[in-house]
Amino acid sequence: MKKKGITKFFIPDTRIYLIIIGVLVVLISMHEPIIGVFGVVLIAYLIWYNRRTSNIKREEWTKYIEELSSEIDSATKQAILNMPIPLTIIEFDGMITWYNPQFIEMAGKNDLLEKDIQEVIPNFNLKDVLQNKNDQINEIKIRDGYFKPVYNIIKITEVQKTKYIIMIYWLDKTSYRDTKKKYLEEKMIVALIQVDNYDEVMQNTEEADKPLLIAEIERKISLWVSGIEGVMRKYTKDKFIVIFGNKHMQNLEEKRFDILDEIREIYAGNKIPVTLSIGIGMAGENPMELGICAKASKDLALGRGGDQTVVKRKTKTNFYGGKMKAVEKSTKVKSRVISHALKQLIEHADNVLVMGHKHSDLDAFGSALGIYRAAKNLKKEAYIVLNSSNPSIETLYNRIMKIDEYRKSIISSEEAKMRLKNKSLVVVVDTHRPSFTECPELLKHAKDIVLIDHHRKGTEFIENTVLGYHETYVSSTSELVTELLYYMDDKMNIKQIEAEALLAGIALDTKNFTFKTGVRTFEAAALLRRAGADTILVKQLFQDDFDTIMARGKIVKSAEIYRDVIAISCYEGEENTQLIAAQAANELLNIKGIVASFVLGRKDEGTIFISGRSMGSVNVQVILEQLGGGGHLTVAGAQIERSNMNEAKKEIKKLIDNYFEEGDSSESNFN
Repeated sequence: MKKKGITKFFIPDTRIYLIIIGVLVVLISMHEPIIGVFGVVLIAYLIWYNRRTSNIKREEWTKYIEELSSEIDSATKQAILNMPIPLTIIEFDGMITWYNPQFIEMAGKNDLLEKDIQEVIPNFNLKDVLQNKNDQINEIKIRDGYFKPVYNIIKITEVQKTKYIIMIYWLDKTSYRDTKKKYLEEKMIVALIQVDNYDEVMQNTEEADKPLLIAEIERKISLWVSGIEGVMRKYTKDKFIVIFGNKHMQNLEEKRFDILDEIREIYAGNKIPVTLSIGIGMAGENPMELGICAKASKDLALGRGGDQTVVKRKTKTNFYGGKMKAVEKSTKVKSRVISHALKQLIEHADNVLVMGHKHSDLDAFGSALGIYRAAKNLKKEAYIVLNSSNPSIETLYNRIMKIDEYRKSIISSEEAKMRLKNKSLVVVVDTHRPSFTECPELLKHAKDIVLIDHHRKGTEFIENTVLGYHETYVSSTSELVTELLYYMDDKMNIKQIEAEALLAGIALDTKNFTFKTGVRTFEAAALLRRAGADTILVKQLFQDDFDTIMARGKIVKSAEIYRDVIAISCYEGEENTQLIAAQAANELLNIKGIVASFVLGRKDEGTIFISGRSMGSVNVQVILEQLGGGGHLTVAGAQIERSNMNEAKKEIKKLIDNYFEEGDSSESNFN
């Protein structure tokens, strides 16, 4: 059909001329019959001649087109046979029906005809081709090279039947992969290292031993840097910058940055162990971006208590270490500086809005009351953002709401947004996660934000702060606020109920002055006691009803002892579930031999929360942050989207197993 159409295109249609001539002959014959006879003879000759000429031209054109098609077919065959890339033709069942010499060279095998393609190339998945999943076909390793298969399904029409074949082109990606690998291996990585307790270590080291200790720290770091073929420069007494190639990252992560352990084992006359904070930036395209990323990673490591490495990539952040408790700072210089800066910010603000985290506890509520009093002492309009009470603060909240001043000053999120002004100062206490605050929207619109917190930093934190006081070594946010109040006014001009709220916050997070309790913790408690805090009234803030105590006992009774030292229990209660679970987790630590506890409770049909507590040798935050939770070494929590309690319990056990297998539970035996 195609040939006929082509010949019609190239051969002019002369029939119209013959028709015109015939009409003219008829007209002439009607007037001159004799001339008409000659005309008829002439037109008969023209018709015969036209047919003869048309047949000759048709035969010539047909022959030309057939020869041209033959030449094209021959050129196509030669192109396929001599194609410089491997090519193979297979049936739908995977049987090889043809291949070129380059395919033989790629496969390293002969006599491949009628063999299964998946036997010749084991990594090739024919199903992806048949299901038209071209985007899912990855590069395949064949012998010493890597090839990307690209296919084309061809329909072949034969006499009385139609069949399909698959042509597969094997694109050689070996050179590209080698170049990419070399680029990635040679890509520069910036690491910032800081001895995070340098001043404390030196203060507790004899003068004669200090040079030896400094030399040993630098020697260990220098040897570690040499092992990764990097370059190191010390730019302050306790800070270093290290540049090395990306090819060493995998090995460093597999060893979990053992330089942290090596530094911790240094003993050169120092009475407390030396710890490092390492920030590694990998989320940058140039040295400046890598440096910024490394600094953010190091700040995150310090914010989480130090003694760890933070590796920040574009898509995720990894944490390594974090075994040691944060060392208490003996100096209060920072508290005095922060107090002075906060005082200035309050003085220049139109009003002050203070808020803690959702489901506020005594530490968050107590520290919020402390900042509220600081603002009121400076004659500023101040409010505490609290959407609702909860069982953990109910006793204190009821006492507070009996006082007219607080009834007017405790407001909801909606009212807080209405009271936000251009020069408002928003103070966030006892959390650094914007999504955990009572009113996250307030942070989006406020220009001046102050953060005061003691929890170890997670990947989510408030970034746009004008002042940050984030100290993970302290017992509680209430302790930080107490020191700030002291340096704002030596007389500690606060009301008795505020002093008791702050003291209750300290007692809560230290579990009655047993965990994370340093010298400064007792000093803060003494200041509050001197300000009028009644310890009996503070004790009453922790009293529970009979049903709560019974529920707590039920959780303890049903606990499972896992790995001999971990207590795990589940609670399906309906009221005050989170509070009871947290209290029960504390109770489980009273069992002899138990070093950590986890209590799982149901928040709603699809959500399970977990309260983790530790005696200090197990870092419950490291375990629970893998579930999106947070906290610090001895107290942490998380929420997971699960409906089955047993599955959640198995998940916790798996995380505990991983924690022990990675060796993060072994605290330094430094003496």
